[in-house]
Amino acid sequence: MSAAEAFARHVLDLRWDAIPAPARAAAQAFLLDTLAVGIAGRRAWLADKVLGVARSWGRADADTPSAHVFGGGPRLPAPSAAFVNGFQIHCQEYDCVHEPAVVHPLAVIGAALMAQAEARPVSGADLLAALTGAVDVAAGLGVAALSPIRFFRPATAGLFGATLGIARLRGASLDQALDALGYALAQAAGTMQAHVEGKPALPLQIAGAARAALIANDLAAAGIPGPHDVFEGPYGYLSLFEERSDLAPVIASLGQTFRIAQVSYKPFPTGRAAQGGIVLMQRLRQSGVRAPDIASLRLIAPPLIARLVGRPARADMQVNYARLCFGYCGALALNEGHVRLDGFTPDALANRDTLSLAARIEVVSDGSDNPAAFAPQTLEARLVTGEVRTLTIDALYGSPADPMGGDDIAAKRAECLAFGLMGPQLRLDASLQEAVADLPHAASTDTLTALMSGPTA
Repeated sequence: MSAAEAFARHVLDLRWDAIPAPARAAAQAFLLDTLAVGIAGRRAWLADKVLGVARSWGRADADTPSAHVFGGGPRLPAPSAAFVNGFQIHCQEYDCVHEPAVVHPLAVIGAALMAQAEARPVSGADLLAALTGAVDVAAGLGVAALSPIRFFRPATAGLFGATLGIARLRGASLDQALDALGYALAQAAGTMQAHVEGKPALPLQIAGAARAALIANDLAAAGIPGPHDVFEGPYGYLSLFEERSDLAPVIASLGQTFRIAQVSYKPFPTGRAAQGGIVLMQRLRQSGVRAPDIASLRLIAPPLIARLVGRPARADMQVNYARLCFGYCGALALNEGHVRLDGFTPDALANRDTLSLAARIEVVSDGSDNPAAFAPQTLEARLVTGEVRTLTIDALYGSPADPMGGDDIAAKRAECLAFGLMGPQLRLDASLQEAVADLPHAASTDTLTALMSGPTA
């Protein structure tokens, strides 16, 4: 059996009641987190411009499968809604992440499956089962990679997971699911160049993948044959997108290891690679150290950290660049004690105190040979007195090894809803929690999708 067929059978056949309880709980928890983050993205930098582009592609009518933009946005054709919602989920770097895979699994998958579920309502259990299986595919592809990330894996791997998740929701046959995977491969795109430059093309690559997942299924449903040797073929995904990989252990684990249970919360709206250092800076602040006390700071971490967030802070930084700059994020954490959505406004980015401290911060590789390691991380703070303070973490806060506390999860969700809808949303928060909790027994996803698309008052 090919890897494509094994993945397809796994997602198409997966039943919610066959999934272990910890994975079921994780699926519901991370869906709720993703929806709140997606609503926050409604008021993010460039969100209105992205929506304007999507609107120019055509509006929804009575004969068009359609869905709403999260946070009270307009109804659009389902692929266009998935595009905008994918952008909104990832554009503030607040969405959950599977660290070993270096994949944000629910950015593409959450946007695409929610658009499909609104366009053609399904049972809550079907939505959750499709989401869980889709994460196994997306994170599994990332785990199979044995070389450093080159293409933007959250978009490329996420596309294949979302494609099979939608096939599951549509009741596709195995051949149709394989055809859809072929058209996912035909549309797979997204490189790390946008990350290097800190440009908003990163969340737009997520957006494009969410849209492509619906289009791939539309093509397959129309009976247009697609290539089937999608992952292992000479010009398949792993051959082209990863330098070295081993998919066999991932395929063998299907139905036994549910990768949604390995996913990490993001406690801060930044690149995940900056978040270990942010916690260390908070601890340094808690010890009484302040910016005037600092001569220099070094974050010593695995090569991935230096590569992803080791860029220097600049006075002319755009938002996406700053979120991927530990110098800026670390300085914000020490000066303010926190890093929140409001830390990336034009005024915040121009703050002289933050930029002055950021100039004294550097990220140094520890020389590890693990291309996907996020920890351990050590902060060395050299004070103006000559004293050196050293702090270390072995796991990132929010990961399964250091779980995010319930109060912090709730505070993050409240922050996201208030930011996206311009004010506290206690009633919406409670309704979203209830709707997600009830999904396993819900005959339809209508209640949940209505909450994401309804009035913002």
